[in-house]
This record gives sequence, structure tokens and C-alpha cells, in this order.
Amino acid sequence: MEQLKSREAQRNVRITSGNEALDGNLAVPAGASGLVLFAHGSGSSRLSPRNVFVARALQEAGVGTLLFDLLSRAEEQVDLYTREHRFDIGLLAQRLVHATAWVDTQDELRDLRVGYFGASTGSAAALVAAARLEERVSAVVSRGGRPDLAAAELARVRAPTLLIVGGDDDVVIELNEQAYRRLQCEKHLTIVPGASHLFEEPGTLEQVAQLASEWFRRHLGSAS
Repeated sequence: MEQLKSREAQRNVRITSGNEALDGNLAVPAGASGLVLFAHGSGSSRLSPRNVFVARALQEAGVGTLLFDLLSRAEEQVDLYTREHRFDIGLLAQRLVHATAWVDTQDELRDLRVGYFGASTGSAAALVAAARLEERVSAVVSRGGRPDLAAAELARVRAPTLLIVGGDDDVVIELNEQAYRRLQCEKHLTIVPGASHLFEEPGTLEQVAQLASEWFRRHLGSAS
């Protein structure tokens, strides 16, 4: 990672969404033409080790990343007890929309193509936000996600979408297949053999990172 650090702009950021402030970590390789915003799963945060792993792989591939908390610190404290926010797909999608609007206010970011990487319930939020923003979002990747929760918004998604599911995650495979049939955009469903829902098995998360990197490089471009 030392070579990457020497040519990459990294900084902590704070994104405003309504009355809430959301903390984020931004990393943009020199010459990048794309930026991927991460939507983590229920009960997680921008520090999710699996999303951080994928983000580093994207950075190595020349794609910028923005990992940020979908909930404020106060909301996270409430959610620990009530779980009222983590499954609020509309709220989580709105946070992605606001984060994308923040990107468009930054001189060094506004010309980058935008992609979304969603995990678990964050996948549904990513697809709903992509449907709302239409052409502004150039690609979506879902890892072990619940795209079915995007419901009627699925048919409105225009961004090329890659669904990645673990081969041992039977229930989620079926839900992804249902969502896949409803998508009207360029799409692909990839099943990683021997992987469970969290892709904890040796080598499986590396496959996710490679698949995501290839998809985003194809649709967002990479550092020259």
C-alpha cells in the first residue's frame, strides 16, 4: 500500500444530510475518472472490514472510493436498541443521494463518474438512489445484498448493475434472482462458489474485490 499512498489523495470528510452530519473517508488515486460510494449493510459502518478491503482493491485498480456512515452518531446509538434505521431503505437511499450531491460540490470530484457499492441492505439503498439519480450513477455492484428490497425502483435503474452472491447463501440467491429479473438495465449475476453470506471463506472476498474492480473499471474508467 505504500506505493498507493504516495500517489493518492486521502482525507476525512463530513457530509451533511438534512440535520445530520455523516463522517466519511475519501481516497482518490491520481488520474482517477471514477468514484465509488459505499453503502454498508445493517448494523455496520464506514469501518466495515469487508468494505474497507474492497475499497483498497478499487484504489489499487485506480478507482476512487468514499466510505461513509449512512447514519449519524446519534442515530447509530438509537439504532443499537431499536433497529429502526438500518432497515429504512428510503432513509439510507436518501443519504446516498445527499452524499452524491456533496461530491458534486467538490471541485476535485464533480467531474468523476459515480458508482455505488452496496452490501446487505445497503444494496437496496444503492439501487433506489441510482434509480432516483438516473444518469448521474454509472455503475452499481451489490455484494451479498438484498436488492429485492428496492422493490418497484428496480425497473427504474439505468446504471449497469452487478449482483454478487455467495454460492452457499441459498435464500439470498433466490432473492437476487428475483431482483435480477426485474432489472431493465445492463446487468449480470455472479455466484461465488463456496461462499456464505459474509464471504468469510478463504479467497472469496478476494473474488468479490476482483469482480467489483473489473465492473467499475469497465464502467467508470480508472487512473491513467
